[in-house]
Amino acid sequence: MLETSARLLRVLALLQSQRDWSGAALAERLGVSTRTVRSDIDRLRQLGYRVHSTTGSAGGYRLEAGNAMPPLLLDDEEAVAVAVGLRAAASGSVAGIEETSLRALAKLEQTLPSRLRRRIDMLISATASAAGAGPTVDAPVLTLIAEAVYRHEQLRFDYRDRAGQETRRRVEPHRLVYTERRWYLLAWDVDRGDWRTFRADRVSPRIPNGPRFTPKEPPEEAVAHVLRGLGHSAWRHQAVIRLRAPVEQVAAMLPPGSGLLEPAGDAECLWRTGSDSLRDLTNYITGLDLPFSVEAPQALRDHLQDLASRYTEAAGLDPRTSKKVME
Repeated sequence: MLETSARLLRVLALLQSQRDWSGAALAERLGVSTRTVRSDIDRLRQLGYRVHSTTGSAGGYRLEAGNAMPPLLLDDEEAVAVAVGLRAAASGSVAGIEETSLRALAKLEQTLPSRLRRRIDMLISATASAAGAGPTVDAPVLTLIAEAVYRHEQLRFDYRDRAGQETRRRVEPHRLVYTERRWYLLAWDVDRGDWRTFRADRVSPRIPNGPRFTPKEPPEEAVAHVLRGLGHSAWRHQAVIRLRAPVEQVAAMLPPGSGLLEPAGDAECLWRTGSDSLRDLTNYITGLDLPFSVEAPQALRDHLQDLASRYTEAAGLDPRTSKKVME
């Protein structure tokens, strides 16, 4: 039989792993009587854990949320996942939580057995992030937006666009979407009568929130809608590229946030994307090493034509005829 202190930890771990437990089931798992289980539950309550109990044939115990954060019991895999997540958060895109994440990570790693610390260190050292640096968002701003989404309350804020111009907006927030180190808000713009996508780092909320509203459904799923908007409004040069490869193959090659893919037959797809630089956009497209053609814009076609002439000449050919130049 387990000692009392060890058994209490075991009871707590079981209550955290499953929503409802009968007294008989807990007694069987612990190898004790139901009377001992009741005693252990009372001790947990004295320690500040809110354990709800019901009587009768369908009765049992349930661990509920309390007024303060109690200790959590994690298994090996959960502890590794939390530690890796905290390290990622310490260098993430939400401003103000870096130091908090490091403090929480230090507390966690202090209690981890050496075998788990080695696993975490190996995982971190063997991992490289391909995410580029992006703007950070203040955690209180994200929390305020998320609360408005959850409560279906109109959100009022000042918004700064790419040119630095500020406008006052009144929206019905639908979803927060995170992609490629940026946070976006998909919302129904009340004054403009249409769906709009806003960069969360450019949002300056005005409180209090507006009245409650009945949620509307966007014309397509939130992430797809935001990605479509990124390809057609977030960049100086908006492009539609026809790639001669199945959409499943291309999707596996592109990172989130690079645009929206649409099937265009069995072996082709359309990629709606963009960039502030034609050179960067060209480098990215050609880097896929797939046959492609440019549906739009004309400026990208002209840029590719200019590059083709320069590369042809660099290969010792006449750009006008593609024939070898006399030496």
